[in-house]
Parts: sequence; structure tokens; C-alpha cells
Amino acid sequence: MAFSRIARTGLRRAEGTFSSYASEGVLVHRWSSPSLRNVIAGSHLSYLSTFSTVNHASFWNRGIRVTPNYQFPNAERILDESENEYDERRYPGLEATKPGEKPRVVVLGTGWAACRFMKGLDTKIYDVVCISPRNHMVFTPLLASTCVGTLEFRSVAEPVSRIQSALATSPNSYFYLASCIGVDTDKHEVFCETVSNGGLPQEPYRFKVAYDKLVIAAGAEPLTFGIKGVKEHAFFLREVNHAQEIRKKLLLNLMLSENPGISEEEKSRLLHCVVIGGGPTGVEFSGELSDFIMRDVQERFAHVKDHIKVTLIEANEILSSFDVGLRQYATNHLTKCGVCLTKGVVKEVHSRKLVLSDGTEVPYGLLVWSTGVGPSEFVKSLNLPKSPGGRIGIDQWLRVPAVEDVFALGDCAGFLEQTGRPVLPALAQVAERQGKYLVQLFNNIGRQNGGKAFSAKEVPLGDPFVYKHMGSMASVGRYKALVDLRQSKDAKGLSLAGFLSWLIWRSAYLTRVVSWRNRFYVAVNWATTLVFGRDNSRIG
Repeated sequence: MAFSRIARTGLRRAEGTFSSYASEGVLVHRWSSPSLRNVIAGSHLSYLSTFSTVNHASFWNRGIRVTPNYQFPNAERILDESENEYDERRYPGLEATKPGEKPRVVVLGTGWAACRFMKGLDTKIYDVVCISPRNHMVFTPLLASTCVGTLEFRSVAEPVSRIQSALATSPNSYFYLASCIGVDTDKHEVFCETVSNGGLPQEPYRFKVAYDKLVIAAGAEPLTFGIKGVKEHAFFLREVNHAQEIRKKLLLNLMLSENPGISEEEKSRLLHCVVIGGGPTGVEFSGELSDFIMRDVQERFAHVKDHIKVTLIEANEILSSFDVGLRQYATNHLTKCGVCLTKGVVKEVHSRKLVLSDGTEVPYGLLVWSTGVGPSEFVKSLNLPKSPGGRIGIDQWLRVPAVEDVFALGDCAGFLEQTGRPVLPALAQVAERQGKYLVQLFNNIGRQNGGKAFSAKEVPLGDPFVYKHMGSMASVGRYKALVDLRQSKDAKGLSLAGFLSWLIWRSAYLTRVVSWRNRFYVAVNWATTLVFGRDNSRIG
């Protein structure tokens, strides 16, 4: 149903509550969470309206923008368009597949789940269209290493066209650099907005894509818990461009602190690196930073080497999912390496300091926020069943109930309560395992002529998805790591810590890197760093 008038009065916070979902039409919200255009797609969505032009200077990354964030203007013009200006023909795109053509699978996202799914998809059966605001997959376990120069950024990024070559070579398969802003499950269409900085004749440029099967693997966003100032002043560590920004800020602060006339107090603030969150990402980043300080800063920034400091703030215990003995080992090792471990809860964040709940003020020069992830604003906006925690609700076969031909997996999906299964953690191995399962399910459906829209109702799906945890690993710096091979937090199993664990950690991740090209890059980078140290060039 077309809108004749859409009024919007300003930005709403991402923590804001939604009004009831529209049963017909579209509700459009503008959020302070950057780079997302959030559309609640009702079950009878026919058209999307033409929105006002937005500043696209920011980077888009699975719904997460480069931090620190900057706000959009606080008001937007009311649009008053005639009914026929929203005619569906104004939306270019791919129409529904015709009889005799291969069924089309549309994949939203390029994370672990989406890429594992696309890698195994039988393109003799299906055409595939991937829609994402980034054209590569990020090997997130090694992302912290790129912030300090242990690895180059290209070593952890794999173009999706190399993961699924059909996206580049098949005449009816495509990759679109865009974000999904709405889904019409009745008409089997998704509506998208391109990622652009002014190079297209119309900004923002929107289009639609019809699907036979839809796979939502749009990922998640960092949790900020509504704490004031986090989005404006903290850096997240989820994307390659996040790591680039952290690296530039770290090196900039090192060089600025050497300028004449800088007070000792200001030097200490500039060189104070604060990490919020004691999970694997926060611990590994702290370990990498301590390595960088003890080996490279001591040699190349001798004038300020005594001022640089790393503080890790965690509300409870670090690495809470690991064995108790491993947690204690990590605590002792990080403390020995100069990382200050502090228990506390952040109350608010300012441009040069943060305030804890007990009133303690902590000045900082670099603030990295790593407190877990939650549903993105796009996922929240979809009028689909939700699991506990706000993810898209799925059944045992990763289907979204109540709608046809829609599947969800990865960090954006969770089992519904009625399945009797817990919501799985937002881990790479969970997403990868779900992608592997779902692609086998799709290939099986396709071989039984169930690939077209509304044609899989009678196709047997086989065994449901079952997740088996393979263990956890984390590096803590200085050639030490933790390996916890227990299948659950309360189960018994092998736990290792030390140099041998570090060798296992490196070997395991080297074999898990997506391509032989990137495995070669990673191995060469590790060898180069071992022999020559980390590169401290600040580019950009």
C-alpha cells in the first residue's frame, strides 16, 4: 500500500521502543544507530516510499558504522507526494523468476553464516544474489592482530566473489553493495538501498529484488546498553575498517605525545588505552596491545614508553565461559604483561574520560568497546517472530515460522521458545555450522524440485540442525594462549594454557582461514613480524 505522506520529526535513539507493527504498509524510523535505514515491513507491504536524501559519507558495515559516530541532522523535511509518485515501477530491480529459469536465492549478509552457505550452494540448481554493505568476509578471530600491525588488513578479508565465483561469472547471479531496508514476505521481495557517496544519479538509490528463497544472515551490532557517549567516542572491533580506525588512532596518539610542550598528564591520557569487556575479543586485543608495547613501542617510541598503559575493564570475570583455571591463568598473565585489570561498570563516556558507576573517572586516549553483540536495528524492525533476546525466531530447520521460504541464521537468528532449544551464542563456529547445514538442506530441496517459491511444502527436510560445541580458544599475548575443549561451560574436558596452546591456536586459525591465498598472507605476516617486528607506519 502506497503512502501519500510520510512525516518524520527527528532522530530516535536505537534503544527506543517500537510502536505496534503495521499490518498494512510500512513504518519508517530514523535512528541514531548509524548507517541503517530501518523499515518495518508489514505482511502486506506493496511499495516503499521515496525517502529524503541522507548523508552517506559514513562507511556501512553490516549495519555498523566506523566509530566514533557522528550524528545526522536532527530534523528532516516532511514529504508530501502524490499517490502515483510511489508507483511500483519506480523501483528497478530483479523481477520474479519465470518458469524454466533457475530458482533465485537471495542472501542478506556476508558474514560467517552467509559465506559458508554461499560457498556450498549448488549453482547448477540455483542462481544466487548476495546483498550486503560490504563485499568481503572478515576472519574475525584474527582481527585484533591487524590493529597493531601483526597482520595486514587484507589477510583477514576475503572477497565474496572468491568464495562463490558465480557472483562474478554467472549471468543471473549478482552481488549488490547495498543494505536491505524492507522485506515483503507475501510478494517475495526485498527492498534495498545502495551504499554510495554521490556517484549515482539519484541519492539514495533504491531497488527491489524478488526471491524464491530468502536467507537472512545480517549479523548483529555491538551492545552499548544505552550508555551515554559510547557510540560517539568509543571504537568497536567488528569490521576491518574498525581495526583501521583503531590503528590510526593508536599511532596518532603515540606520535602526538612526542610533540614538545605536551604535559606529563596529557601524555599519560593520550597513551592510556582502555578496553571495555573481558570476553575473548577484549582479552585478545589487550594481549596484542601489551605485545606491541613491550616489543615495538619500547624500541621505536622510547621518549614516551613509560607513559603508555593498557586497562581492561570488566563488570564480572574475564573470559567467563572458560574453565576457572584458564581464567586465573589469563588474569595472572595479563597482569604480568602490564595490563591493568579493573572490575567496574561504565556509567557514561566523554570525549577524554569515562565515568564508572562508583564515580571513578578514567581518562583515556583510545577506548575500545567489546561487550558482546545484540540484534541490529534492521532485525528489530522486521515484522517476523522473535526469539528471546530479540533475534529473528527460527525452528529446528532454521526456517522462520509463519512465512514461506524465509530462513535465518548466524548472529541475527535464535531458536524460538516453543522449540525447547536455547538461543545459541554469537560465535563464528555457530554461524559457520548453521551455514553448512542450511546449504545441504537447500541443495537437497533443489534436487527435489522445491527451489521455486511456495514449492517446498511437501519436500522432506531431513534431520533438524544440531549444534555441538567444539571448544574455545583465546590468545593472551607473548606467545601464550588458552585452549578449552569442553563442550559446555559445566562439562568436563581438556583445558590447556601456555606456549603449546598458542601453537594450537595459531595452527587452528591458519587452517580455518577461508582461502589458500589468505593462509599464505597470514603465514608470511606472522613470519615477518617475528623477524622484523610490527610496522608502525600510519597511513591515511
